[in-house]
Amino acid sequence: MPMANGKNEQVTKSNLGRDTAQQFGPTEWGMTSAVALTWGASFLFIAIAIDHVATGVVPIARLGFGALALACFPAARKRIDKSDIVRVALLGLVAMTIPFYLYPLAEQSVSSSIAGMINGSIPITTVVAAAILTRNMPSARRITAVVIGFVGIALISFGSVGDGKGASIHGVLFLLAATCCYAFTSILSREMQVKYGTLTVLLWQELFALLFSLPLGVPAMFDSHFAWSAFFALMVLGALGTGFAYVMYGMLMVRAGAVRGVIGVFFTPVVATILGLLFRDEKVTALAVIGMCVVLIGAWLTSRPDKLIA
Repeated sequence: MPMANGKNEQVTKSNLGRDTAQQFGPTEWGMTSAVALTWGASFLFIAIAIDHVATGVVPIARLGFGALALACFPAARKRIDKSDIVRVALLGLVAMTIPFYLYPLAEQSVSSSIAGMINGSIPITTVVAAAILTRNMPSARRITAVVIGFVGIALISFGSVGDGKGASIHGVLFLLAATCCYAFTSILSREMQVKYGTLTVLLWQELFALLFSLPLGVPAMFDSHFAWSAFFALMVLGALGTGFAYVMYGMLMVRAGAVRGVIGVFFTPVVATILGLLFRDEKVTALAVIGMCVVLIGAWLTSRPDKLIA
């Protein structure tokens, strides 16, 4: 990976989940804000879509629009080695096919604002995933950030499950499963992105994920009815949420490391909550709001780089 001093950092198993030597400055925070705004709004778009279409339609629509958006960039239309096809295909399955189905499935019984709040657990699970995959214990400060973030997510979950509170237990479990998929693949995809470039890997992942989504998506189309609101929601969700935002996210993985690269996810709850209140008349409990604030504290701690850089 290109560094400021002109040298290249080799991505290995030992440093796969660690921070890079690059400072987390205004550019990184700008990219983080773009990711937060786009992905925070994605929960609203999913809620609008599933008012009219079956769950299985959402992944194939967002992947189709996302792949079309990425294909507009020449840098994305590159070949990858045959030896990496299986790995990229598996990344597409775990990073996109599974979570893209779980999110609309969860929002059948979880409000868009609560879904956005629970999505903030991705940075927490990413730290754990990095420790497992690299067999390196996180620093004391990063462990503290994880604990703080976990407390925030627990407050959100406990304050939201129940009648009239916006979430069901099985819906929360679906969301947590999706965040685990994101956490591990954010670590594992970094090597491929450094090797081929973010755009290339993302396009191939989306094409494979689209292929894997068809068996559930095509039959679901016959259980849906067309509505312009759903069409535009899915188009924006795909082109921006699965196109533009993933490009920003992938670039952050390379520039800042897998753990700091997911900081934008911490802020998606704020965006999702505001949009849910404004456009869906959703209700959130005081405990969930407190939990969201605690998560933001964990985001700030996570953004600070560790002293030991691989």
